[in-house]
Amino acid sequence: MAEEAEYGGLPTDEDDEDIELIDQSGGPGLPRRGSSSRTRRLSSDYSDGGEASASATCRVVTVLFLLALAGVYQLGVKEGKVEVRTGQHAAGASDRPHKVFGGGGDAAGPAPAPEEEKETGAFTPRHLEAMRGEMQAFMAPWDFDGPEDSEDRRRSDKLVDTMARAIVTDDQRQFLMGGIGSSVMAGHDNCHYDSYQTQMERFFQPVWEAADMEFIFQNAGEGGGCGDSYENQHYCVRQNVSPNVDIVHYSWTYFEHGGAHKEHENLVRWTQMLPKQPPVHIFNTGKVPGGNGQDRQLMTQYADYGFNAFYMQTGFYNGGHPYDSEKSKGTDRFSWGYVGDGYHETTRYGEDEEDEARKTSLGVVMRNWHPGPMGFQLTSDAFTYTYTRAILRALELIEKDFDEEKDPRDKWDASERELLLKNDLPEPKYCDHDICVVDEPPGCLNYELPTYGYWGARVEDPMDDLNPYLGETQKWSVWHQNNNLWNMVGKQDTAVFKNRDDKEICRHLDACGGISAQKAEDGMVVFRLPKMEVGLVIICGCCGKKIADDLFLNNMDIEISYNTVVQDRANWDKFPNGKCVRLLKKFPTSGRESETPTGHAYLGVKVLRDMKQPVRISHVITL
Repeated sequence: MAEEAEYGGLPTDEDDEDIELIDQSGGPGLPRRGSSSRTRRLSSDYSDGGEASASATCRVVTVLFLLALAGVYQLGVKEGKVEVRTGQHAAGASDRPHKVFGGGGDAAGPAPAPEEEKETGAFTPRHLEAMRGEMQAFMAPWDFDGPEDSEDRRRSDKLVDTMARAIVTDDQRQFLMGGIGSSVMAGHDNCHYDSYQTQMERFFQPVWEAADMEFIFQNAGEGGGCGDSYENQHYCVRQNVSPNVDIVHYSWTYFEHGGAHKEHENLVRWTQMLPKQPPVHIFNTGKVPGGNGQDRQLMTQYADYGFNAFYMQTGFYNGGHPYDSEKSKGTDRFSWGYVGDGYHETTRYGEDEEDEARKTSLGVVMRNWHPGPMGFQLTSDAFTYTYTRAILRALELIEKDFDEEKDPRDKWDASERELLLKNDLPEPKYCDHDICVVDEPPGCLNYELPTYGYWGARVEDPMDDLNPYLGETQKWSVWHQNNNLWNMVGKQDTAVFKNRDDKEICRHLDACGGISAQKAEDGMVVFRLPKMEVGLVIICGCCGKKIADDLFLNNMDIEISYNTVVQDRANWDKFPNGKCVRLLKKFPTSGRESETPTGHAYLGVKVLRDMKQPVRISHVITL
């Protein structure tokens, strides 16, 4: 695999602030959000017969959120005092025990005094500076306090809007993030437990639990062994992760070489057509590139939709550690296998690890081109910190509604979100207008693992009366690569966990897959295609980056038809990469292939003669 990252920081000013929340809802014992017994009355001063302008449930949720957020502050993300007042009784943060955020999510108790930091292992002032620098490691600045019409404020407001709607919407029980990407996203060369997504789940979970919600990060990262890249996988965002995600993450650092701006724009536009219109945030392992490149221009173009990118190595540099000076003297903390990031020798949860080999392994910044647990911890911290800032601003806006005796749900409930149509977005800057200016994201049937969302195409029942190929033999079978527990874990962690009872936490989720046939007696597979807007039909093969020639374009032992009409392979081309073939660019306009009497189009792939190797279809992509 070619390992070439896009390896600058953009500062933002942040002020420490005290946060005070007045609870007038009656104190403990009130129902939590989603309770059937919730009350709408905020105080006895309201006299609208139960139609008060805000819900006590939301009030309790807000207070609970703030209690959990105090844990984030104890890590030094903020140093302001947090107070929660209930009715006429006030209690300082030190009087109310709460869970302390940590990498393992299992520490508890009040924050240590500054003089206790060294003894307890809490974060030093130097690390606190590093935590603040993480939010400045995004390509485009976040500014939650700037002028409302500024680009950076608009970008931040999108994130605030996302958080506010999740908090206020009564029937939302999960805050859902989804990540698509390559082996970095998958967490390869580490235990899966140490990937940034699982660290973030443990780190961010207490905030959402406080609101009687669950935080889930769907990791759909897929290693390069199946032949995929960002070029084909971003078409599958609606299947690889749930279409109901609140935020989408994307990471293909070592595949892009600075040239994926078209795909980034596709993804930003497509995700705004999903129900929650999630912002897209890229994770790159390198440094923020200088200048005003294509991605930076896209962040200006799509500021209203929250598009941004985090650069891990810039996050480390922003902490103030003299990495370059060290490197000139022979110490390269970003070299493969180096232990310690200049601030710590292991992760937070590694501090409690009794196995010294495991503790050391958790201190690795970069395994190779893949980050180690320490690199992933910084990444988890950076996103959590940024999202926490957005939550805090969302709480301020919700509190303002309470103060004005308004019901926050009238503005922030998911049902009040403005519906976006394709022409509501700016004119595309780089992407193909026919592909990216659409009202629905592409459909995708992806046989690789894992996937969390909705299928686009589906295999039609051979006996269904509506199957236009009824009577044809249809015996293709689904295949998945049978990976063992230690696949892509890496030697260091394999050695550590091989004889441990908790070894299962190392297992990665990704595996190649496809629907397969090899002999003429297997017949055909028939895909019922979903509603399409363009008529684009793509199939991808498994497994290899350049497999399209052998499996499809030059394979005379198979026949492909659309609505029963055999397709001329002279009209096919490799698209969007060498793993895939584009069978149709647009809807046929005449003849049998243009007719859909059942309301669906059908794609058939038939084995004509026995083959030495099976033909495997990993993806069916439609638009």
